[in-house]
Amino acid sequence: MPSAVKRIGIGIFEDPDKVIASAITVSRTCGICCYCCPGVISKKPKETFVQIVESAHPGKAMIDDLMAGKIDAAVRGTLPASTTLKALKTAEGVDHLERIALLETAHGKKFLLTPVGVDEGWTVPEKLELIRKGRIIAQKFGLPDKVGILSGGRLGDVGRHKQVDASMAEAELVARLSGSVHCEILIEDAIETCGLIIAPDGISGNLIFRTLTFLGAGKGHGAPVVNISRIFVDTSRASPNYANALLLAASLLE
Repeated sequence: MPSAVKRIGIGIFEDPDKVIASAITVSRTCGICCYCCPGVISKKPKETFVQIVESAHPGKAMIDDLMAGKIDAAVRGTLPASTTLKALKTAEGVDHLERIALLETAHGKKFLLTPVGVDEGWTVPEKLELIRKGRIIAQKFGLPDKVGILSGGRLGDVGRHKQVDASMAEAELVARLSGSVHCEILIEDAIETCGLIIAPDGISGNLIFRTLTFLGAGKGHGAPVVNISRIFVDTSRASPNYANALLLAASLLE
């Protein structure tokens, strides 16, 4: 274990065994602090670098420690999204969070996807900012820096519906302003060469994420929040484990 060990927090509300197992796996490379309510964990792990922090409000406790520098990064784990993300927004002084998800197809193809929150990435400036930040993350993960912009149809669909036309016009504009490629609606082609995929809006991005991870046998490795000063990786409580999300947070610290 290196002398300057990094400490990453992860929240536990349910499935404590799953979270603890992930923490033990990753504790070989960094220290892990597990935040939970008193009594949630009946048997505390023996591993030196896995610490249990009990609090009546574990989400707030983890965010407070993150902001105070007591931990270097945080992962939501199985904490409720509503209270935890609200605490994060309040602590950072922002009215919304921008996330970029690291996904993996059933065949092992990894790519970044954004926006993935229903209130994210609705304007051209917001998309351009997500592209700028997403390219940095893609480089950290060794993914292609090519960016694919999705829209609501193929170019041959122009005229079929005004919303489809507007979606394609915006995708063309975003692609031109950011030096990206308009991939139309062909996400299956886009992931072959693009490390970062930009969904038409937050709703469709959220649907892509949920369809891939919950119906399509793919994996969600976590979604770093990119419009805050600290490293925070959002996760789904339905994730089979959190080792990859913890490793993702650790890689962002390098």
